Amino acid sequence: MTDKKWLLPNAVDEILPPQAWQLEQKRRLILDYMVACGYDLITPSLFEFLDSLLTGAGKDLDRHTFKVTDQSSGRTLGFRADMTTQAARIDAHLLSTSKVTRLCYVGEVVHTRTDELAGSRNPIQIGAECYGHQGICADAEIISLMIETLKIMGLKQISLDLGHVGIFRELAKQAALTPEQEKQIFNALQRKAIPEIEQMLATFDLNQQQAEMLLALAELNGNDILALAQQKLAKAGQKVADALAEIAEIIDFMKAQMPEIQLHIDLAELRGYHFHTGVVFAAFVPKLGREIARGGRYNGVGKSFGSARFATGFSANLKQLFRLSQEKESETDKRVLAPAKLDTVLMNKINELRHAGYRVIRALGTETASDLKCQQELVLKGNDWVLQKIQII
Repeated sequence: MTDKKWLLPNAVDEILPPQAWQLEQKRRLILDYMVACGYDLITPSLFEFLDSLLTGAGKDLDRHTFKVTDQSSGRTLGFRADMTTQAARIDAHLLSTSKVTRLCYVGEVVHTRTDELAGSRNPIQIGAECYGHQGICADAEIISLMIETLKIMGLKQISLDLGHVGIFRELAKQAALTPEQEKQIFNALQRKAIPEIEQMLATFDLNQQQAEMLLALAELNGNDILALAQQKLAKAGQKVADALAEIAEIIDFMKAQMPEIQLHIDLAELRGYHFHTGVVFAAFVPKLGREIARGGRYNGVGKSFGSARFATGFSANLKQLFRLSQEKESETDKRVLAPAKLDTVLMNKINELRHAGYRVIRALGTETASDLKCQQELVLKGNDWVLQKIQII
């Protein structure tokens, strides 16, 4: 029987050379951009007490969270499956300010089962959160940051889906749906099962106007349906009108700021319904049937930590973005072969090149330029070591 001790658990992956370094370079570029936008980097703990990790919105992550007993305290610990709740805790409890706070983060998370974004149990989550501002400007800022993150990763032909969970929530409230009825309609809306929705609504004690508006959500999706949505939901009240106005404002901003991004509205898309409170959004690229980044507004976060805050944010799996990237450039033109000699002048030249961005590798033993994927080498000319292109015979 073959020894398989070296095998990794199912759906757990590692990143090897040269991809690991290429990914690290992209990570740095993204964080540099986020910091340039005013976001401060945080590094939450990989694990913490379970009751804190799953507080509030984090309860939805319970089935994804690995749990162990802390040998020091006897309490249950959880390994983070998502960093959003941790960021909320840091904002509400540790930073504890009434002013706007912008936070960004990147780190590995672990799941008990494969995640929805890329079928991995150890994604690298990257994201940003803005706390303390209720206006739509914060949502637009986060959406722009998400799109720029995808661009930095080299992704092309990005499309953006926009929705608003507040619309369905308000219509369900006006119709006085029971929790079970709301759940049934919610599930059918996700499938856009119009005949099924019609049958359900016929059995509920609703007036015709309420039933028509709930049914309309399943049909209100497309690139240019905002005017139709405003027409069909005209009698839904001020909260729904305000929600549609928020979507319209984001669309205007995106068309002016990023006209190359394809926009799609879907009022039946209720991703994160039990977590989000307002605008929700997701990014897609061609030939992939699931979103590659997602986010939205989730007001009230941090309440369990002592400070309920307005909040909006996004997150993505950096590993997945890297795999989808169309810009994986070769580094061979920056790799330089150097002899393994104890020569002070040579070492000074090697350090000079390394600080200039070159990757200088000293050949040990029988290592060759081909082995080390070098296209240049350091050769001695007179009293100086100079770069020279390697001639391939």
